[in-house]
Order: sequence, then C-alpha cells, then structure tokens
Amino acid sequence: MKTLLVSFIAISLLMACGSDNSELAEKKQHLKEYQQELKSLEDQIATLEAEIAEEDPTFAQQELKTTLVTTLPVVTKTFEHYIEVRGSVTSRKNITISAEAPAMVTSLSVSEGESVRTGQVLVSQNGETLRRNIQELQTSLDLATTRYDRQKNLWDQNIGTELQYLEAENGVKSLERRIASLQAQLNNYIIRAPFSGTIDEIFVREGEMAQPGIPVLRLVSLTDMFIEADISEAFLGEFQQGDSVMVSFPSLKKTIQSAVSSVGKVINENNRTFKMEVKLPNSLEFLRPNLLSVLRIMDYQKPDAIVVPTKLILEDAKGDYLFVAKNADEGEGKVAAKQHIDRGQTYKNETVISDGLQGNEVLIDKGFRAVAEGVRISIANEEASNLSLNK
Repeated sequence: MKTLLVSFIAISLLMACGSDNSELAEKKQHLKEYQQELKSLEDQIATLEAEIAEEDPTFAQQELKTTLVTTLPVVTKTFEHYIEVRGSVTSRKNITISAEAPAMVTSLSVSEGESVRTGQVLVSQNGETLRRNIQELQTSLDLATTRYDRQKNLWDQNIGTELQYLEAENGVKSLERRIASLQAQLNNYIIRAPFSGTIDEIFVREGEMAQPGIPVLRLVSLTDMFIEADISEAFLGEFQQGDSVMVSFPSLKKTIQSAVSSVGKVINENNRTFKMEVKLPNSLEFLRPNLLSVLRIMDYQKPDAIVVPTKLILEDAKGDYLFVAKNADEGEGKVAAKQHIDRGQTYKNETVISDGLQGNEVLIDKGFRAVAEGVRISIANEEASNLSLNK
C-alpha cells in the first residue's frame, strides 16, 4: 500500500512538471512572434517617416526626434598649400678614385675614416721599370751635358763647326724631354687627393693590381652638399631660385629651413620630372651623402580664405555641400540645412571654399552624417553655437 502511494505521488509530480514546461515553451514562442511583429512595424514606421520628411520638411521639424550633434564655426585665415617631395642629400665632392696606370699597389698611405688634405699621397704603385729608365737616361744626360759644355766652349772660341754645337745642344734637350715624359708617367703611379676630405672606403689591398677605371678608394668632403629632388612636370614654372623650403630628415627627426638653389630646365622623358636643388649649410655635421630628406615647398597661398575641415564636405546630385545649423523657421530650436559650395585647394584635411559660404555660418561637425535637410538638431556645444548664430 505504501509503495502504491509513493508511485502515485511521483506520477503526479511528473505530470505537473510536464504541464509547466509546455506552458513556458508556448510563452517563449508568443514572445518571439510579437518581437518579429514589432520589428516589422518599426521598419515600416521608419520608412514612412523618411518618405514624409523628404516631401514635407514641416513634418521633419515637428515630428521627428532631434539628432544630437556638435558644431564649429567657419574659419577665415591665410591658407597655404604645400607639395612634399622626397630628396636625397648629395655631395659635389663624393668621388671614387681609380688608378691611371695598371700596376701593383705597393703602399697604402691612408686608412678608412682618415682625413686628408689636397695633394696628399694616398696610394703608391709599382713604377720600378720607369725609375730605372729615368736613371739610365739621367746618366746619358750627364754625358750629353758634358759634351755640350765642351762644344760650347770651343764654339765660343770659334773652334769647331756650328753643326757640332747644335747637335750637342739638341742631344741635351732631347734627353731632358724624354726624362720629363717618363717622370710624368711615373707620377701616374702615385694617387694623390684631389681635394681635402675623408677616406670613406678603400677597395684594394697592398699587393693587388690596380687598373684604370676600377675604383681604388672613395673620397668624400662634407663641405659642399645639397639636396637633389625630382619634381613632377605638373609644377613646372611654380618654383624659382631662392624660394623658401622646409627640409626634414625623417631618420634623424631634424628639420631645417633652406632655399631653392637651382631649378632644372629639362624634363626627364622617363619619369616626366625635372631636377631641383636645395642648398645646405656646411655647419650641419649630421649630413651624409644619400641621406633621405623630405622637401616641403609652398606652391599656393590665399589670404583671408574661408577654410573648413575636408571631412565635412558631402556630395549629392547638385554637387558638394555642407550641413550648417540654422534657427528653425517655425517654433524654437535649430535645424540642419544643406549649404552647397564650390571647393578650392585642399591641404592637410582642410579645404578652401571658393563660393557658397559667407564666413559666419555654423557647421555641423560630429553627427553630420546622421542628419538630413530640415531635421531638428540638438547641439551639444550649445553655448558656442548660439554665439556664432547670433553674430
């Protein structure tokens, strides 16, 4: 009997739980259906509101919710447009020196990083054969000179013939010319510094052969440096010698003020550019040949220009426009209004407005993409906006 009672109670509980689960599932299903219906109604309402607002601005002002935005005034200032091009530091005294005669290197008189002066011996080559030839000719010259001196003394005493005297004189001069020629050739076996500077690289070692046209060493001077840049032909005629240039060196995080030293007259047919050089002071110790630089050159300037942030400019079928904040025609508050404009030059996220603004308008900044013509707006920076609107 007790067992039957327990079984009855268990069955009753299971039936109650089953009934509760069924009702919960039914409620969840109803909720899901209602939510779908609500979403559909909200979409229909939003579509109708947008259609009515487009045809009836009064409805947009009175019925639609206000959109929270921020505003900023139109700025009038001197607008400057710059072009930025990459350039490279170049030295007029950055050269590789090669041998003038094919011969073995017998001596390196300098090392890399060493400072040298004009005319200093840098490299010596084996010119032993020429030296021996010069010594032999010098011996012959000594003998010819003695013969000439004796013949001259005889000629002065009217002894001997003129031909003997001239032959002796010619023999001396001929040997002197041959010795001078060999001495000039021997000088080609010694490499000297053509200007004062620093030995940057040495490409040969003692005992190696040095050949004409093959670099032996690199000599650099940092006293005559400039920047060379390629400028697009689109800017031909825009720059002149003496124009101010802001030069920055990105890798060194340094900036200097300089000027254009020369403007090329020839267009490179391969890349349609012309050369421009910018002078550099000799006092800048950090300059090195081939150092990357960025030139910032002004190519346009307009005083008292009306300037707006470029990001605020939108476009429709009629052209470019801005959203401005205006006092509502009916009732209190402010609305968004399209102001069509003509844009001018743009530089660094700012654009000159050549027509369409007077300079006293209040632009809608944050939230400008969320508004439409005639939509009521609520301005977060209300105090600043009122000051501008009431001017």
